[in-house]
Amino acid sequence: MNRPAPDEAAAPRRRRGRPPGSGTEQGAAARERIIRAAVELFSEKGFHGTGVGDIGARAGIQRGALYYHIRSKEELLWEVLRRYTEEALEGAESIAGTDADAVEKLRLLIRHHVRIIADHRDEVAIQQRDADALTGERAVELQALRDRVQAVWQGILDEGYRTGRFRTADHVITNGLLGMVNLVYLWYRPGQGDTPETIAEKFLSVLSGGLLTGPEAERRDAM
Repeated sequence: MNRPAPDEAAAPRRRRGRPPGSGTEQGAAARERIIRAAVELFSEKGFHGTGVGDIGARAGIQRGALYYHIRSKEELLWEVLRRYTEEALEGAESIAGTDADAVEKLRLLIRHHVRIIADHRDEVAIQQRDADALTGERAVELQALRDRVQAVWQGILDEGYRTGRFRTADHVITNGLLGMVNLVYLWYRPGQGDTPETIAEKFLSVLSGGLLTGPEAERRDAM
C-alpha cells in the first residue's frame, strides 16, 4: 500500500463535493437567493409546476450545487411558509402580552396581520394554493404554527368578551376575522389605493358596529 506524501497527510481534507464556503456567510447568502427564487417561482407557476432546475436557474446556482444548500423542493416550500407564519405569530404573541385592553389589542393585531399579509403576498398565495404539498412532520409543524396564530386571536376575543368589551367570542367570528385579513393578498397592491394601515382601520370600523360594546358601538348606533 502506498502511503501519502507528508504534505498530503498534513493537509486538511475537504468533504467530497462540498463547495468551499457553503457553510459560511457566502453559503447563507446562496441559500437566501434560493429561497427568494422559490418564493417567486412557486407564486408564478405553483409548487408542482416549478422544477428544481428552474429554482437553480433563477437563483444563479448550478443544479449540481443546489443540493448542497437544500435537501428537497418540499424543504423549500416549508421554509417559505414557515418564515412568514412565524413572523405573524411572533408579533401576535407580543401584542397579546401587552397591558393594553382587548379593544386596543385587537386593533394592533389587525394592523400587524394586515402588514404581514401585505409584505408577504407571494407567500400567502403559495400558502393558499400549495400548503397541502407539505407532507409528514413538516405539514404537522406548519399546522401547529397556524393553530398558535389562531389561538392568539381567539384569546384576545375571549378576553374582550370576559371584560364586556366584545359582544361575542364565537370561534366563527375568529375564523371570519382571520379569513378577512388573510384575503387581503388577493387585491392589495403596493402604491395603489389604500395602505395596509388604512385597510386595517377600515376593517376596525366595520368591526366596531358588530363586535364591540360600549362607547364605540354607541357612537355607531347614534349615526
